[in-house]
Amino acid sequence: SETIVHFVIYEQIKAQLQLIQANQNRSSDDLDFFNFISYLGAAACSKSCASTLCYPHEVIRTRLREEGTKYRTLIQTLTTILREESFRGLYRGLLTHLIRQIPNTAIMMSTYEMVVALFSANSPSPTSTTEVTTIQTRKVLLAEVDSEANASNEAEI
Repeated sequence: SETIVHFVIYEQIKAQLQLIQANQNRSSDDLDFFNFISYLGAAACSKSCASTLCYPHEVIRTRLREEGTKYRTLIQTLTTILREESFRGLYRGLLTHLIRQIPNTAIMMSTYEMVVALFSANSPSPTSTTEVTTIQTRKVLLAEVDSEANASNEAEI
């Protein structure tokens, strides 16, 4: 469940970064330091949110796996933790989990994006547009060379 939440948040942040890059007339496939840091930050942010949101589920699953304990069902385990340890019990160990997971995920995702960009830069592409779906469920086509935008920019100058 945490992985699904992480990828949804990551893809939304990445789509927003691509829109920002398109507004700056930059290609999202460029292999540069800005893209690497952007993907690093997007992955770290999305993993932080996903881990924090889903961590109580992980605590409950861990308690249920312990043999010979008082924990029997999901709801019973949740109520027992809340009654005996309060809300803080659901987040016990979160900091350690974040310290381990965030750097790992950030490096993995940003490296993956750079490798994809490297391979897509070396392969011939039939079209020069990138489709981005934003959280508002609207599709935006980003053209690397948009003649209409260039013509209107030149007319303004």
